[in-house]
Amino acid sequence: MSSINRQFVLASRPAGFPQESNFNLIETPIPALKEGEFLVREHYLSLDPYMRGRMNDAKSYAAPVQIGEVMTGGAVGEVLESNHPDFKPGDFATGQFGWQEFAVTDGKGVRKVDPNLAPISTAVGVLGMPGLTAYFGLLDVCDPKPGETVLVSGAAGAVGTLVGQIAKIKGCRTIGIAGVDDKVKYLTEDLGFDAAFNYKTDTNYFARLRELCPNGIDCYFDNVGGEITDAALRLLNLHARVSICGQISQYNLEKPELGPRLLGLLIVTRSKIQGFLVSDYAPRFSEGLQQMAEWIKSGKLKYHENIVEGFENMPRAFIGMLRGENTGKQLVKAV
Repeated sequence: MSSINRQFVLASRPAGFPQESNFNLIETPIPALKEGEFLVREHYLSLDPYMRGRMNDAKSYAAPVQIGEVMTGGAVGEVLESNHPDFKPGDFATGQFGWQEFAVTDGKGVRKVDPNLAPISTAVGVLGMPGLTAYFGLLDVCDPKPGETVLVSGAAGAVGTLVGQIAKIKGCRTIGIAGVDDKVKYLTEDLGFDAAFNYKTDTNYFARLRELCPNGIDCYFDNVGGEITDAALRLLNLHARVSICGQISQYNLEKPELGPRLLGLLIVTRSKIQGFLVSDYAPRFSEGLQQMAEWIKSGKLKYHENIVEGFENMPRAFIGMLRGENTGKQLVKAV
């Protein structure tokens, strides 16, 4: 085993869209384990939109990554050495291990992964944070009913692909929004969305949504914010529910967009808009994982992984994810 750990640390804070120069690849020695710690070699590293917000020096639900600090992020890997009673060499585990090849952890926030149940990569995808985000963000926040219309923005991403399928499982009419024609085709032909459109070519969002949602919108799962969300809010039905998962259209702006003030519409429709963090549902994670696994096993739920080979490609893959180059879950395979 190597005694050197390669890590990506934050070199500078981006102004607008991140650049590879915002990250430094460094080498550090792997520290000796203390009592209660274990060493994980990371196999698959997760790349997610929330990481862009952690690069800013701004108050949020989590502290920003500091200059010179290892970039935050989830990963799954194999336990190589252990001084922890609950983890032994050969076990697989997932947690917030960061952008590095080896992680030393005391086990807090870490869970074991059974490689016999599903590929270990799913532990940071459909059977991990994105899957749980889709599950609780749709079912708990929006509470969709059979026959209702569910709109999903960012529908071809790791979370959006799952939200739309869960909505279909629950008997809803599901509409997706994506930024590439091939993704639109994937949503409708492979995942069973009732309709979808390309927001980059169909730019009159209100007209397109009114056409695809003739009976209005009952549930809106928002991954993007911005003009798409402005249009969706105008079509909310009485007592509609909106789940705010992400605002990726806003993450890389140097200046905030000026938009219409639409909160008055909520008075007319008596709709609910709720933001959430998947960590809010930590006590119920086993419930969500069990149900998602059952849906996968029965063929009701499909997932797609976009895998980039090589740890050194983390920044490039991250920037590509922010540009929408991936379909489904974006991963980097380090081993």
